[in-house]
Amino acid sequence: MSARLAGLSHPKAPADGDQRLRELQLRLAELQVAYHRQNRSALILVEGWDAAGKGGLLKRMTAELDPRFFEVVPIAAPFGHERDQHYLQRFFRWLPEAGDWTIFDRTWYGRVLVERVEGLATDAAWQRAYGEIEAVERMLADSGVSIVKLFLHIEQDEQDRRFIDRLETPWKRWKMGPEDFRNRARRADYLVAYEEMFARTDFPFARWHLIGANHKKWARIDGLSHLVERLSDGVDLTPPALDPELRVLAERALGIRLLPR
Repeated sequence: MSARLAGLSHPKAPADGDQRLRELQLRLAELQVAYHRQNRSALILVEGWDAAGKGGLLKRMTAELDPRFFEVVPIAAPFGHERDQHYLQRFFRWLPEAGDWTIFDRTWYGRVLVERVEGLATDAAWQRAYGEIEAVERMLADSGVSIVKLFLHIEQDEQDRRFIDRLETPWKRWKMGPEDFRNRARRADYLVAYEEMFARTDFPFARWHLIGANHKKWARIDGLSHLVERLSDGVDLTPPALDPELRVLAERALGIRLLPR
């Protein structure tokens, strides 16, 4: 196993895990307000093994967010005309506008992962992608976009347990496909690709955060904790003041006295 993934711990959630998760969700909602009001943008990139819990993390990540100001973009294999385009082109239309967040469920790193391992890109193409991806992320960071990169790691035994659960639960079977077992059979090759990806793309302006995700609740707490920490960096989190004119209107209409705070 790669050095970084082999060293990951997989703790269980603490006794107050539900409370901590709720606090993090509310803090993310406050951060989203701050970003929107200050015309700041964020790009959140989520990668990980099949059945590692990306969907569950995204569900908790977005539970308290205002849906008007974020987009979750699921990335599948390119199809149709996308195969004839530069692999980055389909991502550009989803980059966040000022004040918004974009969350990619799988990312342009597929070029150096699945496309590398499955031979869908030539050696020259996926090697070249490292420089292309660095240029894109540097450009976005230089323009003020906050970039957060999360990777969920589960061990083989845990992945197998989750595969079995999906197959034995009728309403989860849609999540499984032949590609899951094809990827499972090449786990060693993916580990090599992951390790090189971490080594070559853990940029000072866009670092990877690796999550030991054998225990789902802990993975969600860890992911949201890092997201809050990273998105808080350099952001003014002072609550917006109440507009004086609105205060007067509200006090007259509602018959209340609003204390300044």
